[in-house]
Amino acid sequence: MKSPDSHFYCTAITEGRLTLDENESSHAVRVCRATEGDTLQLCDGLGHFADATIVRADPKACEVEIPEVITASTERPKISLGIACLKDDALEEVVFHAAQTEIDKIVFIRTDFSQEPKNSDLHKTVRRAELKSLVSLKQSKKPWLTQIVGPVTLDEWLGGYKGDIILCDENGSPFPGEIKNETTLLVGPEGGFSSREIELIKSLGNRTRLLGLGKTRLRARTAAIVALGKLACI
Repeated sequence: MKSPDSHFYCTAITEGRLTLDENESSHAVRVCRATEGDTLQLCDGLGHFADATIVRADPKACEVEIPEVITASTERPKISLGIACLKDDALEEVVFHAAQTEIDKIVFIRTDFSQEPKNSDLHKTVRRAELKSLVSLKQSKKPWLTQIVGPVTLDEWLGGYKGDIILCDENGSPFPGEIKNETTLLVGPEGGFSSREIELIKSLGNRTRLLGLGKTRLRARTAAIVALGKLACI
């Protein structure tokens, strides 16, 4: 038996026989050319995996048999990414790369200097970002699906947020320190957060830490990935 080198998404993994949705069925049978007797590695994005044997290789409704459901040994990640709304397809690009790392959620934040289209609810961008997060889940073989949240204003988000914050800042330390609690990495828009917003974030006191990303000036989409790379090394 062979197993395609990718996870397949299934919203409700249970022991016994089940049918994959049309998208996953088509990918397994048409793209990966899987047939009866082959094994698919399933994930639900909620910390569960399973090795599923194909019993009917239908490209519209692939049926599999699951002998055992495996629970991930790691808890849901404590780190999230909060990034200012950007123009064009920059948010989708950030999601595609960031969601391959072990982060809980990505929050799209409206700031004083946000560059997203005016009067837009970003509905299409959010939906495409959710699809990219799903692709990244399967490709990276991680146990937890990165959620997409927002758009929400910075003031509104801070008003309801109870965790710690790591703010990307040119005056920050190159070492973020230990992550003990729920923590959100904040990345501003091109040009950074406004002075008002920076003071608001820093007013949270010891809940806020500053993270420096080096001496060069980075685009917002680049800063997000560099900063996540630093946190991944902790």
